[in-house]
Amino acid sequence: KIDKKIPFVRELSKNYAGIDPVYEPIPVRPVVHYMMGGIDTNNTGATSLPGLYAAGECACVSINGANRLGSNSLTELLVFGSRAGKAAAQFALENPHLDTDSLALQTADEQKRISRNFFRKEGGTERIFTLRKEMNETMETSAGIYRSEKSLKETCDKIKELKDRFSNVIMEDRSLNFNTELTSALELEFMLDVAEAIAYSALERTESRGSHQRTDFPGRDDENFLKHSLAYQNDTEPRIDYKDVVITKWPPGERVYGKEE
Repeated sequence: KIDKKIPFVRELSKNYAGIDPVYEPIPVRPVVHYMMGGIDTNNTGATSLPGLYAAGECACVSINGANRLGSNSLTELLVFGSRAGKAAAQFALENPHLDTDSLALQTADEQKRISRNFFRKEGGTERIFTLRKEMNETMETSAGIYRSEKSLKETCDKIKELKDRFSNVIMEDRSLNFNTELTSALELEFMLDVAEAIAYSALERTESRGSHQRTDFPGRDDENFLKHSLAYQNDTEPRIDYKDVVITKWPPGERVYGKEE
């Protein structure tokens, strides 16, 4: 039956795990497969920065709340991608005289930063993939499915350490074209920012809601936390603020699985 129904799964298991599911079970583990947070937008994809629009998994228009429904991500992308594209085009028509010189200066500054931090730096000792592996392990172990004040504080401290070490990262590939090592470095830089925002937001949210489950605060607290968490970047650590959830038709109820006795 396995060969008939899921031959590809068997092939992957044998090639990457050295396990034949015909004879022994495949080990499984929970992994992150969707980002429910993101850049705060309205229902046209507009952000708080005029002219910047976002859609898809990088954005948070909040149709999912604290727990995404299965198969929602593709329709969310199509619907709000279309809305964001139309709204961005309209903004461009209504604002033909944008300060492109300022944007060009910002782009040049970012190119200089990348060159200074990655291409011209000598003597770095940290490896990109070592830091990324440690970040992954920390987020899975201490800020994964179940969290507590202790584990989240450990996560915040570890992410801060990794960000400090990232400033000493070394790149072997100094080419300007098709530099996948630079892509990995920039991805890690952004991942550390996102990981920090997640950890600090989870630490401040002393309740359990949706996919955020605190072992030390197992109940939901609508009085204090029927709100979106907003993370603002500071020099030291993120500043966490909140925005009220707008209730339109249906207030949140208790989620009960299975039949009640």
